[in-house]
Amino acid sequence: MVPVEGQKPNLLIDYLGGLIFILLGFLLTATGYRAASTGYTVVGIVLIAIGIALMMRKIVRRNQSKQS
Repeated sequence: MVPVEGQKPNLLIDYLGGLIFILLGFLLTATGYRAASTGYTVVGIVLIAIGIALMMRKIVRRNQSKQS
């Protein structure tokens, strides 16, 4: 698939970035839970949410290009 003029190819950047954010989020959440640290737990949950948002953005963009 060739990118449309004016669009940059992402080459899995959103997908890999999302996975990295989710992985780090789970690790921070687990560390915060084990150490009873609310700060680590909240930051971990925020990173998980960012990772899910990046992956959803990639999926939505891919599906929109198939419909056009």
